[in-house]
Amino acid sequence: MATFFLVIIYLAFISLGLPDSLLGVAWPVMQLEFKAPLETAGYLFMTIAGGTIISSLASGTILKRFGTGKVTFVSCLMTAGALLGFAFAPSFVWLIICAIPLGLGAGSVDAGLNNYVATHYKAHHMSWLHCFWGVGATISPIIMAQSISEQNSWRQGYFVIAGIQFALVVILFFTLPLWNKVAKNNNSIASEKSEESKSALYNNTKPLQIRGVKLALVSFLFYCGVEATMGLWGSSFLVNVKDLPVASAAKWVSFYFGGITIGRFFAGFITLKVSNRTIIRVGQITALAGAGLLLLPLPSSFSLVGFIMIGLGLAPIFPSMLHETPTRFGKEHSQTIMGYQMAVAYTGTTFIPPLLGFGASHLSIGIFPFFLVLFAAAMLLGSEKLNVLLNKEQKVEY
Repeated sequence: MATFFLVIIYLAFISLGLPDSLLGVAWPVMQLEFKAPLETAGYLFMTIAGGTIISSLASGTILKRFGTGKVTFVSCLMTAGALLGFAFAPSFVWLIICAIPLGLGAGSVDAGLNNYVATHYKAHHMSWLHCFWGVGATISPIIMAQSISEQNSWRQGYFVIAGIQFALVVILFFTLPLWNKVAKNNNSIASEKSEESKSALYNNTKPLQIRGVKLALVSFLFYCGVEATMGLWGSSFLVNVKDLPVASAAKWVSFYFGGITIGRFFAGFITLKVSNRTIIRVGQITALAGAGLLLLPLPSSFSLVGFIMIGLGLAPIFPSMLHETPTRFGKEHSQTIMGYQMAVAYTGTTFIPPLLGFGASHLSIGIFPFFLVLFAAAMLLGSEKLNVLLNKEQKVEY
């Protein structure tokens, strides 16, 4: 039963990735239909991200009250309805309105599923979980591209994705009783002596007052800064600095995303033998080395190596840091802290790439690798300081 239930969670994470890459693919056609300026896509993105940040921050309270299963069901229902709203939106204003539940639905289910897997399953499942998010984020542009090319309709693409989401909503509805049952089974099997003592120590402590939480948040902020900055500005760097054709630059950026997805798949096997802490450290050093490679005045082919190194390095970091949350800070507050981490992660994704864009508009896109090195170094520094703190307090056993 636990295996079947894990498949349901994987399907939920595929659905979580489905909407994430739709807007960028569909916007060139949507823009023409709504006669909207190019930059208005940014308003939609910010609305979705704002809703996600808010629901992530509130997820601890919401999930404790209603449970992960119910919140996942309602959140997926909200995102399915929002996507359907996109498909029938008569104006740009309606897109903004539909973007609100799309963002709110994503935040709670993201934090809830991450904490559920971190609490009840081993580390390799967390890596594979985020690999399946990549599957969803890869499938949706294919569906949208086919809808646009065959029927010249971006609305049909949103309609199909909404249909997939509603199908998942039905599955989640009929599996609601399994959530508590599987959680109880896992808890009865697992040994929780050290966890109980940790929860007792933290029982009267507010989550943000627990030592090390803020350092963990720093790591999440700069991780997402590196990941999103690579995705948004990598192609511009290759075209304007390395003089690559646009098509070649796009292909190289796809290798970066491929490195993340494939890296997470293989990281799941590596976690069977290697601790999360070691995987995080190696990944951060690899990403930093890849960013450093982009700084050097080498032939453009070395930039491809740098992009792949950054992708492979980033691959295991995010899921491994999420899986460490209950171990680092105790199950008593892990759900709330998970929500904080997701909120900070979305904050980094939303605001750090535009910061580089602002700097590049006044200087040059040539600052791209310097920013990457700075963000990757800050991520590594925050993570290592957290390790030192946890070692001193002997809260984590490796």
